[in-house]
Amino acid sequence: MNEKYKSGFAALIGRPNVGKSTLMNCLIGQKIAITSKKPQTTRNRIQTVYTSDEGQIVFVDTPGIHKAKNKLGDYMVGVAERSLKEVDVILWLVEPTDYIGAGEQHIIEQLKHVKVPVILVINKIDTVKRDQLLGYIDAYRKQLDFAEIVPVSALKDDNTDTLIELIMKYLPYGPAFYDEDTITDQPMRQIVAELIREKVLRSIDEEIPHGVAVTIEAMKFSKKIVDIDATIICERDSHKGIIIGKGGAMLKKIGSMARPEIEDLLEQHVNLQLWVKVKKDWRDSDFLIKNFGYNPKDNERE
Repeated sequence: MNEKYKSGFAALIGRPNVGKSTLMNCLIGQKIAITSKKPQTTRNRIQTVYTSDEGQIVFVDTPGIHKAKNKLGDYMVGVAERSLKEVDVILWLVEPTDYIGAGEQHIIEQLKHVKVPVILVINKIDTVKRDQLLGYIDAYRKQLDFAEIVPVSALKDDNTDTLIELIMKYLPYGPAFYDEDTITDQPMRQIVAELIREKVLRSIDEEIPHGVAVTIEAMKFSKKIVDIDATIICERDSHKGIIIGKGGAMLKKIGSMARPEIEDLLEQHVNLQLWVKVKKDWRDSDFLIKNFGYNPKDNERE
């Protein structure tokens, strides 16, 4: 083993919609976590792996820390907060502003109690003028003793190499956790389900997407094609009608958007069949939350 090799876990935390999943996808060079402009897109803790000659970083992308409104929300916040205690370094993503609101203050209070280095990552710097950044950095520097402060643009892949170097700086020496060709620990079915859910998020503007889950009923591989049957779960009959659309147009749109990305992921042609079912108020049902892949027991402290 290379005695200078480093390996460890880095959690990405922050309020919803600050670009955690976009940054993680950018750093590993492949789309694993879904993204959208809607908050609370990520629901589970997703681990992806960056491997180089210097070391291996296991990124933990967490749901945004927010005020929960139902049991699913409680689960998401619990996953995010638990991650703070299980990693070697924390990346706190914020948007470029000098206004530090109640949501950010809530995260600051939690970070005051962690025992690992915290790197402040100011994302979306492509949306502001460079001369404004010093003011934003100064505003946050007064709130917490950060190990590093790094401005980046995940969307433009700007300054992400510097971020990788700084993460490596704080990781312990040790062997790799995963083989060098491993990109994620997520089951393929879960990634496919999430890609489909992303297209629902991007296609429908109402509040409906927050009440949507996707399950993979069947995934059959052959030499020429992969047959996938997937069900989109929603909470209301009226939501089902919107997701299907007039003459099935919306459902066809969702399928046509998801299929190419699934084919890129699986490196095979895909026959995708989508169905829509109603499960009323599933986000407040422990049984259904677990059934759709969000296990409330993941939040229990040992």
